Amino acid sequence: MNLTTYFFIDLQPYILQINTMKTDSFEYRHLGPRTQDVNDMLTKVGYTSLDELINATVPASIRLSKPLKLPEAMTEHEYMTHISELADKNKVFRTYIGLGYYNCITPAVIRRNVLENPGWYTAYTPYQAEISQGRLEALLNFQTMVCDLTGMPIANASLLDEATAAAEAMIMFYHSRHKDKETSHTFFVSEDCFPQTIDVLRTRSAPLGITITVGNTETAQWDNVFGVLLQYPSANGKATDYNALTKTLHEKNIFVAVASDLLALTLLTPPGEWGADAVLGNSQRFGVPMGFGGPHAAFFAVQDTFKRVLPGRIIGVSVDAEGNRVLRMALQTREQHIRREKATSNICTAQALLAVMASMYAIYHGPHGIKNIARKVHQYASFLAHTLNNLGYSISNRDFFDTIEVSLPAGVDLETIRAAALKSGMNFNYTSGQKITISLDETTSQNDLEEIVSVFAKSAGKDVPEVSHGTIYGVENFLKQDSLLRKSPYLQHPVFNKHHSETEMMRYIKQLENKDISLTHSMISLGSCTMKLNAASELYPITMPGFADMHPFAPLEQAKGYTKMCETLAKYLCEITGFKGVSLQPNSGAQGEYAGLLVIRAYHISRNEGHRNIALIPASAHGTNPASAAMAGMQIVVVKCTENGNIDVADLKEKATLHKDNLSCFMVTYPSTYGVFEETISEITKIIHKNGGQVYMDGANMNAQVGLTNPARIGADVCHLNLHKTFAIPHGGGGPGMGPIGVAKHLVPFLPGHNVLQNDPMAIHAVSAAPWGSALILLISYGYIRMLGQNGCTDSTKYAILNANYIRTCLKDHYKILYTGTHGNVAHELILDCNEFKRNVGIEVTDIAKRLMDYGFHAPTVAFPVHDTLMVEPTESEPKEELDRFIEAMISIRNEINEIAEGKADKIDNVLKNSPHTAKSLISDNWNHTYSREKAAYPLHWLREHKFWVPVARADNAYGDRNLICTCPPIEEYEQHATVNETQPHHEVTHTV
Repeated sequence: MNLTTYFFIDLQPYILQINTMKTDSFEYRHLGPRTQDVNDMLTKVGYTSLDELINATVPASIRLSKPLKLPEAMTEHEYMTHISELADKNKVFRTYIGLGYYNCITPAVIRRNVLENPGWYTAYTPYQAEISQGRLEALLNFQTMVCDLTGMPIANASLLDEATAAAEAMIMFYHSRHKDKETSHTFFVSEDCFPQTIDVLRTRSAPLGITITVGNTETAQWDNVFGVLLQYPSANGKATDYNALTKTLHEKNIFVAVASDLLALTLLTPPGEWGADAVLGNSQRFGVPMGFGGPHAAFFAVQDTFKRVLPGRIIGVSVDAEGNRVLRMALQTREQHIRREKATSNICTAQALLAVMASMYAIYHGPHGIKNIARKVHQYASFLAHTLNNLGYSISNRDFFDTIEVSLPAGVDLETIRAAALKSGMNFNYTSGQKITISLDETTSQNDLEEIVSVFAKSAGKDVPEVSHGTIYGVENFLKQDSLLRKSPYLQHPVFNKHHSETEMMRYIKQLENKDISLTHSMISLGSCTMKLNAASELYPITMPGFADMHPFAPLEQAKGYTKMCETLAKYLCEITGFKGVSLQPNSGAQGEYAGLLVIRAYHISRNEGHRNIALIPASAHGTNPASAAMAGMQIVVVKCTENGNIDVADLKEKATLHKDNLSCFMVTYPSTYGVFEETISEITKIIHKNGGQVYMDGANMNAQVGLTNPARIGADVCHLNLHKTFAIPHGGGGPGMGPIGVAKHLVPFLPGHNVLQNDPMAIHAVSAAPWGSALILLISYGYIRMLGQNGCTDSTKYAILNANYIRTCLKDHYKILYTGTHGNVAHELILDCNEFKRNVGIEVTDIAKRLMDYGFHAPTVAFPVHDTLMVEPTESEPKEELDRFIEAMISIRNEINEIAEGKADKIDNVLKNSPHTAKSLISDNWNHTYSREKAAYPLHWLREHKFWVPVARADNAYGDRNLICTCPPIEEYEQHATVNETQPHHEVTHTV
């Protein structure tokens, strides 16, 4: 064979590809297998064409008869031009609206090395601790930062936004009152709280029977009150000493939650020092762009009393099998939806990527840098207050941090100021009662102050006073009340005091990144999580100023680019789902579930059938389904599944008939949670409708539906869409996510409203703080659809099904495939049954998961939806070469299990039980295992070039749960307690979506 012939053969698959797909198309870049790969894979699976495979997999009764009505695909270059034009339609004014959202500066070293770095944004939730040590450390830093600034002992690793965090505090308090629920069912909310927070609290309280009272804390009556929410500083900027009020409330056995501001808490006495039970808020102004509402990491800190019921994730410190420090998610405080219908929260998605950014902001600036920023903001606000007061305006508050409330003098009209401000390119917050609030931030400059003063001076018919460095810093600040002034130190740990040069910061971020497996290393085959390609061209727009710097409450005429994008995306999602209406507001999948159930609830109430509160849920359902139903005030009735994993139609029919007078809905995932297209799905939806219920479809598996079928065709009434799965938003190491809902025509009027929008009279209250949720990352899904177009969206589904069935075929002789469809196929994912290994040789599914780390892979989904199984989903983006590597690794591990069964390997001292193997253990002089170092490190030849070295050995979760440490401790504090030979069993964190 000559060289020319060799290269011709090597390039042949790519030459064939050119004949069927443009090489400059996004689809060509997005789909993994090349044309010849597809042919080879189909031959292996036993089909002659891709359509033949699809026809044998997806039931004909639910197939779409026509292609999707989506626009033709754009090339990446065409999309860049298009999205830039959309960004230009947004007019980013200098915005001083505040209300929890502020302009900030994202340090370039953080923007480029975290936000724009796939090593950070393509990583998965840290359920596998050993290959997530970098993210875990960054999140532990976040918890430490929050604890320090709030003065609280325990914090979680972020929630969705400030408003939903306030709701979580309310519900946590409510469930903590147990015996007093019948008499204490009122949650008092200070009228000084942010209006969007009050709106979300109304939403979350109603289904649980909680009464919301909004009022003045000075005149309030505390009868039947179980909890109180205070804003510190308030929406109009006032800083109030709540020490005496908190003592009074505690004497009455009333819990106190405080919504606060991390930057303000560098100067103000932290709520933890005056007895708050929970402190919450938004970390957005710590270097995260406003993005028209999100994503941002909410913070949530509590007193030690609540550590076992704290919603969301807590990162804790433990030890590994070698006695070294290791971080992991604390077992007892994981997402409460694992408790299913007994859950007191349905929190699933965190905002990990944004929490990482906020923590890095604190690390980069350090305690002194952050205080200097806060002092500058307050000094500027103090100067503005003095100056406007001298111009004849009244300043309402004596003590404030960054926000002043301005009352207008006689002869000055609010609309005059509004018009002048808009003409100068500025937005203020105009409140009822002819008052204006102005919130300053770290980006406010001397020129900005001069522009603000000019508007107010000219509106009052007066000369514009001098604005200079001398005049700004020549006035006294307004924070004088001693009880309000912070005296305690914060951010004292070395991590916040040693990375202040860009060189040090860059290296620290890279050091953490190198400890994690992400899509930059290998396939992440997590069933139900769809870890597909997060293309750079999809993410490119999120750092454009035209999108990143938009305040969520800016006048809509300034956000025409955003509203056009949102309207168009909603239209595309309607086409894909077959529904008539879509709400983009829910900012996580679980919140989408919750919103969808509230829409169903509102629909029943509108028909005078508010008594319909029974939710039928299959036993196979993801835990968020019953948890969301419980949060929506529903009673859960479990429907059985058959031995082959399908819904037991007879049991469903029996229970639907039994509860027909009170049936609210049936929650179903399709394809099923077991990865199969159930043939009876149409019959199932008809049974529910016949008995007066609505069908809620969990959209977790939409990646197997798009372009082939849809929820409306199947008979669903509402469906949430995980944009961080099917539509390419990155998982970001545990968040962000988005969970828009689509609904049938009769449910459209009930879609979530928002207090800054004109709402349908029947709309439910807001489910998240911002009108379009985490609007910034909607751009990613918008780009995904625009660049794939009509054909590409459907081809992605077909390739996902092909890749899954290729893995099924290659592994079926080595692992039992738990469930398949009528023709022996799976949908876009498959379940490997590992029960026999546990029974026969003592190898648990956890051992396989940890051993995969030695092969350079993140484990598939562990022990969900069936115990002792692995659920594998390859996605359409993985090339055949990577699929083959994963298959080879799984077969190699199967052979390692066989060696134990055959007595060739020790049952206790073997590569699986001791995995993962660190470089430190492999070079140790004390190697005393019964297998070789080479077998431990390089079981397959290609690992010599593709090796990922795990930074720690197997984490000991039991030790960490017994010794709960959730902030950055001095190393000696946990090293002195480390026990190498821990006798307690390991507890693997069950994967959740």
